[in-house]
Amino acid sequence: MTDLESRLTRLTTPDLKPPTFADADVAYTLHDTPIGTMLLAVAHGKVVASSFGDEETMTARLARAVSPRVLRQPRPLDDVRRQLDEYLDGRRHAFELDVDLVLASPFQRLVLEDLPEHTSYGRTTTYGAVAVGIDKPKAARAVGTALGANPVCVVLPCHRVIGANGALTGYAGGLDAKRFLLNLEAKS
Repeated sequence: MTDLESRLTRLTTPDLKPPTFADADVAYTLHDTPIGTMLLAVAHGKVVASSFGDEETMTARLARAVSPRVLRQPRPLDDVRRQLDEYLDGRRHAFELDVDLVLASPFQRLVLEDLPEHTSYGRTTTYGAVAVGIDKPKAARAVGTALGANPVCVVLPCHRVIGANGALTGYAGGLDAKRFLLNLEAKS
């Protein structure tokens, strides 16, 4: 044993444990997926973000809307990541997650909460049909804008909404991501 090793051995204490930190009010992580890196966040056990937005912008929004205690803590997101990975592998057709639309505007909430009525796994709808479904038949563009800013992408499947002519239009993760998701669902 060298002199340094001897001195280090005397400094160790068997009862010394690493520090633990309290859970954040908002826990988030960055998760690499086949459609790009997504920021996932939970607050009080509910998904508040599943976003393609950049880390700084999203964490600032979360700090303003939910709590200033936003910490990068991946463990509370284990179930969210598992379900997302299963979905993206084609092994899951529905998410079993509680969602809180705290980052959504009142109009976005109306659109996003109504979305399951208009579409399901492997089935698309149009912006106009969603607008009619929320009793705002002239609001197809507003529906598109609301879906384009969906704070809980993939989990709330705004990718299933397409143009009236069948065209893929706008998606926060890009049109390649939207195409990937629609092709994934079409295969199953």
